[in-house]
Amino acid sequence: MILHQPRTRPITWSERRAQVRHRWLIPFLAIDWVWEWLAFLLSNWSFLEVLEYLGSFSILIGVIFWFGESGDRIQQRHYQAWQVINTAQGKGGSGGRIEALQELNADHISLTGVDVSSAFLQGLHLTRANLMRSNLSAADLRDSDLHFADLTWADLHFANLRDSNLEHVVFDHADLRDCDLTGADLSAARFDTANLTNADLRSADLRDVAWQHIAAILGANIAGVKNPPDGFVTWALRNGAVRNDSSP
Repeated sequence: MILHQPRTRPITWSERRAQVRHRWLIPFLAIDWVWEWLAFLLSNWSFLEVLEYLGSFSILIGVIFWFGESGDRIQQRHYQAWQVINTAQGKGGSGGRIEALQELNADHISLTGVDVSSAFLQGLHLTRANLMRSNLSAADLRDSDLHFADLTWADLHFANLRDSNLEHVVFDHADLRDCDLTGADLSAARFDTANLTNADLRSADLRDVAWQHIAAILGANIAGVKNPPDGFVTWALRNGAVRNDSSP
């Protein structure tokens, strides 16, 4: 709110000068007296008051437009994130894809079919991400957090998911051949029709995993698995899994 208080008319110069006790102060008081009169004259000029209101109004209009265009800015940000991901497709390194993927997931954008094969994505955080039919083959995803993600039909062939948080992840129909899951937390993960051929499950936490409909586990290393469900180890060894404690 803009408040304008009328200024008192300044005294005349002769009156002001009569108040001066020391002559050397006259130049300074003269300057102050001129500014005092200028302020008085401007305070009574309505045009300046109108300009002040217009300035405030322009700020209000700017704020309205800023909020009105927020949707366009979000779309532009998403477009740039997808551009980063798609431009680096098939290349090694991160190339800004970690930030791009996390930004899209934070805005609840589906990552279905995303291709980040062979990318370096260590420490990626994609909680509850929709990664159905995504291509993560040969990607380095060590120490990542993907809990509650949907990786149905995903390609994780040769992916490195060591020490990652994979709680409640859906791996239905996923290709996990030669996938490194050493030390990963797979609690309550689901593996319906998943292919775990030659996967490395050493020291992985298998608490409450849905394993009964795993399609293949031939050659998978289950040495030192933690909290295996009843019957899992026996079934896995019977179907070709191995217990090899030696490090690669």
